[in-house]
Amino acid sequence: MKEKIFTGAAVAIITPFISDVQVDFDALGKLVEYQIAGGADAIVVCGTTGEASTMPDEEHLSVIEYVVKKVNKRVPVIAGTGSNYTVHAIELSQAAEKLGADALLSVTPYYNKTTQEGLYQHFKAIAESVSIPIILYNVPGRTNLNIAPETYARLCKIPNINAAKECNLTQVPEIVKLCGDELNLYSGEDGLVQYLMSAGGLGVISVLSNIAPGYMSEMVHSYLDGNTKKAWEMQVACQDIVNALFCEVNPIPVKEAVNMIGLPGGKCRLPLVDMQEANKAKLAKAIEDFKKIGGIR
Repeated sequence: MKEKIFTGAAVAIITPFISDVQVDFDALGKLVEYQIAGGADAIVVCGTTGEASTMPDEEHLSVIEYVVKKVNKRVPVIAGTGSNYTVHAIELSQAAEKLGADALLSVTPYYNKTTQEGLYQHFKAIAESVSIPIILYNVPGRTNLNIAPETYARLCKIPNINAAKECNLTQVPEIVKLCGDELNLYSGEDGLVQYLMSAGGLGVISVLSNIAPGYMSEMVHSYLDGNTKKAWEMQVACQDIVNALFCEVNPIPVKEAVNMIGLPGGKCRLPLVDMQEANKAKLAKAIEDFKKIGGIR
C-alpha cells in the first residue's frame, strides 16, 4: 500500500490576477488562509483551475513558491507541473520539488497527445526525475487522451507514482481491479465524489472547495467515517451549485463565485472571458441556495 498524500478534500485553488502579466499575491494569500481556516485537507496550486496554462514558467514557479511558504506545512501542497512536452514537465517538477512542494500533479499530454506507451514513458521519465510523490491527472474531456487501466497497472509499479486524479469514472472498477492498493484514487468530479469513494477512493481534488472547503471535507470524511447516508445526502445537496460552477468553462464560474462571496477572485486571463450575465444570475441563485443549507460557512 502506498502512503496517502492526503485524505479528504483538496482545493484546486484559483490564481487571482491583477492583470494579464501580474499575480495578485496578497489576494492569493487571503485565499490560502480562507482554505486552511475553512478545513481544506490539501491545496493544489497551478492546476487547470489555477490557470497554469496561461503562466510563463517564472510566474508559475513563483506562485508555487509563494503558496508553499504561506501554507508552511499546515496542509500538503500539491504543485501542478504537467506539460505536453516531457522535458518541460521534468523541469517544472524538479523546480517544484526544490521549492518544497509535498507532491506533484501531472496531467496527460494534450494537443499533441500520444499513445499508451508514450504515456507510460512520459510519466516514467517525470517520476524518475524527482523523489516526491506524483498524482497522475486523467481528464479526457479536456485533453482528449485517456490513461487506460492497463497503463495505470504499469505506472503504479513505479514507487513515487502514488495516485490518480480520475475524471473518467466509468473505468474506475477496472483500475481498482488491476492496481489494487498500489494506486490511490481521488475524484476529479465534484458532482460524483461518492462514486469514487465507494470504490475505495481517498477524496476529491475540488473546484467547489474554493468557496466551500469545509463542506467538501466534511462530505468526504463522513463517508470515510462510515456515515455514508450523510455523505450521499451532502452530495445530492450540492448538485445545483456544482452544475452552476460548470455552466461555463472552468474556472470562469468559480472565479465569479469567489468574488460573489466576498473573496478576491479577480478575473480570468484570455482566452477565458467574463461570465455571461444570464449564467451569473444562475450562479448567484445557486450560491444563495447553497448558503441556506450551510454549504458556505
